[in-house]
Amino acid sequence: MKEKINIGIIREGKVPPDFRVPLSPKQCREISNRYPNVQVFVQASPIRCFTDQEYINEGVTIQEDLSHCDYLFGVKEVNVNDLIPNKKYLFFSHTIKKQSYNRQLLRTILEKKIQLIDYELLKNRIGKRLIGFGRYAGIVGAYNGFRAFGIKSKTFKLKPAHQCADRVELEQELKKVHFPKNFKAILTGFGRVGYGSREIMHLLPIIEVSPEEFKQKTFDEAVFTHLDIEDYYARIDKSDFDKKDFYSEPSKYESIFDQFVMHADMYIACHFWSSASPYIYTLDKMQSHSRMKVIADISCDVLGPIASTLRPSSIKEPFYGFNPKTGKEDDYSNDGNIMVMAVDNLPCELPRDASIDFGNDLLQYIFPPLFVNDPDKIIERASETNLEGKLNEAYKFLEEYVFSL
Repeated sequence: MKEKINIGIIREGKVPPDFRVPLSPKQCREISNRYPNVQVFVQASPIRCFTDQEYINEGVTIQEDLSHCDYLFGVKEVNVNDLIPNKKYLFFSHTIKKQSYNRQLLRTILEKKIQLIDYELLKNRIGKRLIGFGRYAGIVGAYNGFRAFGIKSKTFKLKPAHQCADRVELEQELKKVHFPKNFKAILTGFGRVGYGSREIMHLLPIIEVSPEEFKQKTFDEAVFTHLDIEDYYARIDKSDFDKKDFYSEPSKYESIFDQFVMHADMYIACHFWSSASPYIYTLDKMQSHSRMKVIADISCDVLGPIASTLRPSSIKEPFYGFNPKTGKEDDYSNDGNIMVMAVDNLPCELPRDASIDFGNDLLQYIFPPLFVNDPDKIIERASETNLEGKLNEAYKFLEEYVFSL
C-alpha cells in the first residue's frame, strides 16, 4: 500500500451551480476505514447537497486550502483560476470531444502541469465506462416523462423531481400515476441511462411487451417496449442487420423507428447516438403520426436524431411544446403538439441520491487502482494530461484543438 495520501473534495464553482458531490460524508468515512493511509479534506460549500456539518459529523476535516492534497476530486469543470498547479485532478472536463467552450480549461491544465484524470475516460480493460451519473439521468428523466404525460393528458399530477427530498419520496409520487387502456410507451437504449429508466418502469402499472407485440397488438393495460438499435435501424439494401457493421458504416442503414412510434403515446430516449448515424425520428415522420404526446429525450442531442429536440430545457422549466406541422416550438397544451422533456442535467434533480451512487462506483472501481495497484492501467488510460504539462500519447489528437486560436 502506498504511503500517506491526502485527497480533497473541491467546492463546485461552475455557474449555474451544481449541488452534487463525488463522495458523501459517510463515503468519506468509509475511505478512511478501507485505506488507513488516506485522509479526506473538504472545502466548505454553501450549496453542496450535503452540508459541511454532515461531513464534520463523520470526522471529515473542512478546510479551505487543499494545496497539500495529492488528488483533488470535483464533479463538473473547475474554474481555471481555482486550479492548483502540479496536482492530480479528477472531474468531468468535457474536453475529449473538442468542446470549444472548454479549450481554455485544457490549456490552463497543461500550463499548470496538472494531471487530468477525466471520469468520462475511466474504463475497464474492454472499454466499458466504470463511472458516471447516467443511471440517475435515466431515473429522473423517465420520472419527468411520466410527469409530463400527466400534465399533457390532465389525468394526474406529480411533484417536480427536484422538489422531492430524495428517491424515496419520488417513488411515492409514482403511486399517483394511472394510464388509459392501451397506453403505449417506447424506451430506447441499454446503457446506464436506459437501465436507470427501467427502474422507474418497474415501479409503474405498466408491463413490458416484445417489439413485435407492441406493433401488432392492442392491450387492455399500459405497456412499453424496450428497443435496441437493431429494432429501429435496418440496412438500406434489406440485408440482415449487423451491429458491428452498423457502428463502422452507419451510412448503410436507415431508421425504421416509425414502425413503432406510430403506435406510441410516449417515447423515452436513452440511446447513444453518433453524428454519423442516421436520424431516428425525423420531422416528416412526426407529421404522419398523430398519436405521440410526450417525448422525454434524456439523451438530449439538440437538433439531432429526434426532430422535436430543438433545445435543452431546464430543471426550472423542464417542458416545452413542439408543433410537428411547423417544426417549431409551440404551446404543449395544444392538441397535436408534442410535449418535450429535454433537461440536460437530470441527476442534479436528486443530487444526494445521485452523488451516493457515483461515490459507490468510485469506492468499488476507481479507488483500488488509484490507491493500491492498477494492473489494467485504468488511471493511466484515463489521464488526458501529465504532470509535465503535456498531453498523454492517446490524447495527442487534442493538440490542434487546444492550441488553436
